[in-house]
Amino acid sequence: MAGSGTAHLRDRADALLRVEHLVVEFPAAGRGRKVHAVSDVSLDVLPGETLGLVGESGCGKSTLGRAVMQLPRPTSGSVRFGGQELTALKGEPLRRLRPQMQMIFQDPISSLNPRRRVGDIVAEPLAVWRSGQSHGDVQAAVRAVLADVGLDYDTAADRLPHQFSGGQCQRISIARALVLEPKLLVCDEPVSALDVSVQAQILNLLEDMKARYGLTMLFIAHDLAVVKSISDRVAVMYLGKLCEVAPSDGLYDAPTHPYTAALLASIPVPNPEVRPGVGGGTLSNDLPSPIDPPSGCRFRTRCPRAGQRCAEEEPVLRHCGDDHWVACHFPVGKLGQALSHTGPDAMAD
Repeated sequence: MAGSGTAHLRDRADALLRVEHLVVEFPAAGRGRKVHAVSDVSLDVLPGETLGLVGESGCGKSTLGRAVMQLPRPTSGSVRFGGQELTALKGEPLRRLRPQMQMIFQDPISSLNPRRRVGDIVAEPLAVWRSGQSHGDVQAAVRAVLADVGLDYDTAADRLPHQFSGGQCQRISIARALVLEPKLLVCDEPVSALDVSVQAQILNLLEDMKARYGLTMLFIAHDLAVVKSISDRVAVMYLGKLCEVAPSDGLYDAPTHPYTAALLASIPVPNPEVRPGVGGGTLSNDLPSPIDPPSGCRFRTRCPRAGQRCAEEEPVLRHCGDDHWVACHFPVGKLGQALSHTGPDAMAD
């Protein structure tokens, strides 16, 4: 299991979502040129687990989340949901699985139809997927899910989205996603467009809904601070590749990839005596183009630890203890030192 991006899948046969060797590419201007949005990514999410997927804008994390939903279809690779291979399904068989997988989008206002009233917006999934339900049953379901997300049906159902704040619109989006009682919720940066105080409210709401509805979540964000409280595990993505996967506490306490350390160092600290970037370095230069990514390690052009090996050999995910995996030739921290001392072959199995 030492191949690229697959080692951390061992002993997770009961995963609700399993992605293996996923590739998503788009045509770019110029003959034969492609945007390498997602490149050989493998991950899994256990039932009831929240996996945080983190990285800078442009790293491919939103594309990965949409590819899980088969929007767009992956270029190659496998996506298994509940044991079923989604990439092999088309038409009605794929359509029947859609209610079990729902998405929450980044912009809560533009994701809602501005011409429809909130009650109709939340009821629409039921009209599409459960057309046999009576009007009374649909109304009762909408009333219940709106109450779950903290909105009163009598005051909200007949209003239009523009009459609500951004945070309230995101609550409506969450209600629309939950009304079908899905198993998997893909949250594509659901709080990045909200004020900090509202972000905390929505994160707490998602935690409550996870427990109440028995949800499994893939939570996408560009800020490691946002996913800390909500994620059981965190996968760090850079330019279409996974560079580190670890339990949430382990990742924040002992980051092993230089990119992860730099992301953590960039989190603002509410203490004027603590300088940002101390201990983890800072990110320099711009993100390279996904059309022409660097050879070897894709992070090497911005990494202070990069050497000749980084340009010549692509690192693969290696185990460094306690379900912690890193793809780096020269990892940082105590876990990284232990990994370097034992060598790649000794730690791969």
